[in-house]
Amino acid sequence: MRFIDSHCHLDFSEFNGQREAIIANAQALGVEQFIVPGISLAQSQQLLDFSQHHGPIHIGAGLHPYFLSQHASEHIVGLGELATAHKHRWCAIGECGLDRSIGEMDKQVALFEAQIALANELALPLIVHHRQSHDLIAASFKRCRPRYGGVIHAFSGSEQVAKYYIKLGFKLGVGGTITYARSVKTQQALRSVAIEHLLLESDAPSMPLCGYQGQINTPERIPQVFIALARLLQCQDLSALSEQLYFNCLAFLRK
Repeated sequence: MRFIDSHCHLDFSEFNGQREAIIANAQALGVEQFIVPGISLAQSQQLLDFSQHHGPIHIGAGLHPYFLSQHASEHIVGLGELATAHKHRWCAIGECGLDRSIGEMDKQVALFEAQIALANELALPLIVHHRQSHDLIAASFKRCRPRYGGVIHAFSGSEQVAKYYIKLGFKLGVGGTITYARSVKTQQALRSVAIEHLLLESDAPSMPLCGYQGQINTPERIPQVFIALARLLQCQDLSALSEQLYFNCLAFLRK
């Protein structure tokens, strides 16, 4: 079986000194490719070099709401210039989105909608972060409709929310969240949608699976996320499921 980790931050310092070993171990487990999102203007620039030295990596350019304090107003202009200058190097715009735990929602919304517009301009999908913000994201999508879909990273929410995103052309990122008993609503939502709308992700070094709390998460856990999803969907044909999920990610990457 083969997999793609649709969302991991392999460039983060948590992996310094062990990055190549982690990538090799993940590949030995069938995780063939990795998508690394952008989180700031400077880091997005650095990803251009990073992706050429660390395995089969696809990269995004984005301003992540969690790092809001690092984003100056002119950075969205810089991101546009960077993304346009290297248009064929990016698989997506993002990680972008809205996060109620951060505050400064006006600034977040302005940056998010500017990135939606940039993705539309460059005909690229979006990698969307959410935290207690599905309603705010829907409002932004109404004002600035995304034309090329994308993925809702680390999806959690109801069946209604899941189908709203899918109708707009988005796929749903499935990670360690589903391994926790408390994620009943998300589990029910994932059961309600067709498999072709799902992607596997680790969100390494974050989002550890149940049983690994407090540990650095890595793409090596993707097969375990896959097994958890197969059990959730009561899928017996694991090879067919893995191929569908792999194809889903290739479709996101337009490969």
